[in-house]
Amino acid sequence: MTATLTAPAPHTETATPTQTYDLGLLVLRLAVGLTMAAHGAQKLFGWFNGGGLDGTGKFFAMSGYPASKAMAAVAGLSETLGGLALAIGLLTPLAAAALVGTLLNAIAVKWGGGFFAPKGIEYELILTLAAGSLALTGPGRYAADRFIPAVRTHRLSYGIAAVVLALVVAGAVLLVRN
Repeated sequence: MTATLTAPAPHTETATPTQTYDLGLLVLRLAVGLTMAAHGAQKLFGWFNGGGLDGTGKFFAMSGYPASKAMAAVAGLSETLGGLALAIGLLTPLAAAALVGTLLNAIAVKWGGGFFAPKGIEYELILTLAAGSLALTGPGRYAADRFIPAVRTHRLSYGIAAVVLALVVAGAVLLVRN
């Protein structure tokens, strides 16, 4: 009796390209959103070895921002709320815009320190581009936006409008900085 060898069945991919795309967007949203929320918590509450509003306000004053404690609160709220909203995929283009605007100001403050961290803009630039990319692509299917009829279907125009809004607001804030 001769034994016949059969090749194992080929591995078949069970996830569709759309599912992998959506999963990738979820991972990116969680990474960027939770990172930014943690930075906001540093500014607002002093968590994670942050300065809290007093320490962050002093830093903003040294960086040339008027009403520095109020600006610190705005930055902290933008990062915390924008980061959490981005992480869960809630009003994603606006959440991303909040982060982009804040991060553009961080880049302006660190400008001149070179490109590479810790003194350069590398870290802030990557987060800015990631948030801007999420504004343009949308959150994917694994997001709270899917349950809001007005934004259930992401449109590129929403993302472009959000990025433009972030640029305008960041520019206005930078104009009042000394």
